Amino acid sequence: MKRTWLIGASVAFLASTNVGAEPPKAEEALFRVKSVDLPISSLVDEVSARVQQQAADEKPSLSAKPGCGSSGATNEQRAALRQCQYQAYIALQKAKYDVEITDQRIGGIATEVFVPKGGVSPTNRTRVLINLHGGGFVAGARTISKIEAIPIAGTGRIKVISVDYRQGPENVFPAASEDVAIVYRELLKTYKPKQIGIYGCSAGGLLTAQSVARILKEDLPLPGAIGMFCTGANYWSDGDSGYLLGQHLVGGPIATVATNPYFKGIRADDEQAFPALSPRLMSQFPPSLLVSGTRDFGLSSVVNTHARLIGEGVTAELHVWEGLEHAFLFDPRLPESQETYRIVADFFDRRLAP
Repeated sequence: MKRTWLIGASVAFLASTNVGAEPPKAEEALFRVKSVDLPISSLVDEVSARVQQQAADEKPSLSAKPGCGSSGATNEQRAALRQCQYQAYIALQKAKYDVEITDQRIGGIATEVFVPKGGVSPTNRTRVLINLHGGGFVAGARTISKIEAIPIAGTGRIKVISVDYRQGPENVFPAASEDVAIVYRELLKTYKPKQIGIYGCSAGGLLTAQSVARILKEDLPLPGAIGMFCTGANYWSDGDSGYLLGQHLVGGPIATVATNPYFKGIRADDEQAFPALSPRLMSQFPPSLLVSGTRDFGLSSVVNTHARLIGEGVTAELHVWEGLEHAFLFDPRLPESQETYRIVADFFDRRLAP
């Protein structure tokens, strides 16, 4: 089967290395899905189609880093490809967006601070965004954090602080959301809560939801708005997309709650870990932006989260891009990625207090 090996495949690998969910036995399956050759969607932008075709032909998938090569067969080869891709995406982002990056400890937690070199816009001088990077809760610090923060800081002309939160396997839930709450509490000394936004992609999308739950648990005022991209307030392998796209597009089982080391010992019905399970928590969420692609294994988590928020009367906006995989917005060459950056910047501009 010909697959499109974009960044989604490599991010999926982060969450599936050395772990895997056993597919149901044939006698347990309700529906049998046939294997198919999946062509590039006829509805995607021409530029996106060319990028996907380049990857599908197993040519070097990143023009800025031709040494990345194809997907690789072993875990080590795929890990090397992933790191090569990340560095290439960072180079592409830096070339497009003139952003200054500095290290800062906030409340004792390591962070990266991203500020446009031309300065933040006048309307954003009293605003700040917190980025929570993806990486399956086991990786992504100092790499995916840059990929997610640079284009938003540059497009929105706003300060973005990416939190280097604790991850597995050395740490387990709720270490990450505890770290985010510490940083958030410190920022409340400088910013009004409605002037703070939080967003993240993949594991960062789920961590954004967990952080809202943690903020509520600690009785702190809520941020002005949040963004959950590539995954919502459920675990990313839950639902149809986690099984179908994880198995048949990414090329192998996606890690489940039971096999992810960060969630060791956590019950699958823990509402602090998976806030979508709790109508009470969801009803208190701030205005939320959700983004995914039709080939994203986290799509079910995203659309389910959106539906639950709307059902609880919460303001929520959903954008699903045709024919694109998990974490497609990492690649700034895609027109849909650039449009997503504008959507994110506009959303926070509309929702955060002036």
